[in-house]
Parts: sequence; structure tokens; C-alpha cells
Amino acid sequence: MTVPHVVVGVDGSLVSVRALDQAAEEAARRGIALRVVYAVPDRDEAGPVLASSGSRVRERHPGVSVETKAVADGVVRALVRESADAVLTVVGPRGLGGLANLVCGAVSSRLAAQAHGPLLVVRGECPHDDRRDVLLGLASDTSTEAALYALEEAELRGARLRVLQSSTHRHTSPELPLLIPAMSPGQRSRPRVAVESRTVHTAPAHALVEATRDAVVVVIGSHRPGSGRGGHLGPVARTLLHHSHCPVVVVPTGCR
Repeated sequence: MTVPHVVVGVDGSLVSVRALDQAAEEAARRGIALRVVYAVPDRDEAGPVLASSGSRVRERHPGVSVETKAVADGVVRALVRESADAVLTVVGPRGLGGLANLVCGAVSSRLAAQAHGPLLVVRGECPHDDRRDVLLGLASDTSTEAALYALEEAELRGARLRVLQSSTHRHTSPELPLLIPAMSPGQRSRPRVAVESRTVHTAPAHALVEATRDAVVVVIGSHRPGSGRGGHLGPVARTLLHHSHCPVVVVPTGCR
């Protein structure tokens, strides 16, 4: 049985260190393990970066179990594969070496559209004030998975959930507070999350980007076909990946 864990991609750059720190915090918050992955042509080159990464996490979060892994493969393929059994996959907005332009252009879209589970892109200043809102961009009926993830994130942080819904969405959004009892039985006793919902009538991408200024994290769905093996990012998700003022979580939706 696979131990629940967070995966983070590193390459030795400063931005990947930020991703490492964020991933370690996410693992500590959830009480699960952390797997640090370096995708590099020659695995022998990965030793110093992985050793330094492991030491940094153990020093800052001694209670988090850390595994380091060198992968001789392309970055996108490696992280998509690692995401299959991860609770969360974390990457930086850009990097050097193997992670160059990871979330700037075609590579970012491929990873965000192909990851098998939630992908966290570390953007903005990564605020640590958990009193800030968790923000959810709700675009369609396939956003249920993203809504559930955002609810769980708000519960973990003891934060309010703020929902922005586009007026072009033909159906009303689910009654988010009522989704909590629909989770697994062991979760039903957890406290309700305060939810504030607002409909955006024009420029939903711009409104969502502006709202990220006061959010600790923003959650958005990425539609997948029935197989769940890759999909596409909508314009709002693409805009957030480039311009959000806080970390972005892309959640696969509509895979069933």
C-alpha cells in the first residue's frame, strides 16, 4: 500500500527551493510524507541537490518523513507519473535546468493538464497567514472535485472559503456547505466551513486574479475526458498560472 505523500519537483534553483518549502508545509499540515523528485538526464548529477533538499526539510520539519528520488526522464513525464499516487504535486513557477519554463508556456499547460491529481503551482509571496481566505474559481458543473478540494483546504487551514462563479455558467453552483456531509463518514464530524459566494458578470479571469491578492491559495478545475489521461486548461486557469498573486492549485475534474 502506498503511503500518502506530497510530491515536489526540484532542480537546485531558488524557485524550486520555494516549492520545496511549500511542499514540506503541505505535508506537515496533512501529517503525511514528502517525496522530493529531481528529473535529470544523468541520475548521478542529482545527489547534491537531493541531499541538500532532504536536509532542509528534516531541519525545518523534523516530523515529516522525507524520500528523495532521482528520475532519468523528462520533467513533465516524471511528475505526471509521480502524481498518480500523490495526494498533491508541487512545483515552482519557473526554474533552471530541468524545470526551465515549467509554468511559462507549453510545458506548464502540459503538466497542469496531465497531472493525475491536484497540482500546486507556487506563485506570489506564498502568504503564511492562515486567516486569509481559500479562493475557488467555479466555472462549470465539472468543478465538483475542485469544490471538494477547496473545502478540505479551508478546513485544514481553519479559513473561510470564498467562491467566485462566472455568470456564463449556465447552472447554479452546488450548495458548497452541503458538500461536507457528502465526504467520507470519518470526516462528517469536522466543523463546517464558512462559505461566501459571488457571481462575476464580466472578465472572470481578471476578477479572479484580483481576488488572489487576499487569498492564501486559489483552487481551479481542469476538465479531463472520461479516461482522465490528459485534458485542457481553460482561459481562466491559464491566466491564473501566469498572473495569480498566491499559489494556484489545479484540480482534475470530470474524469469519471
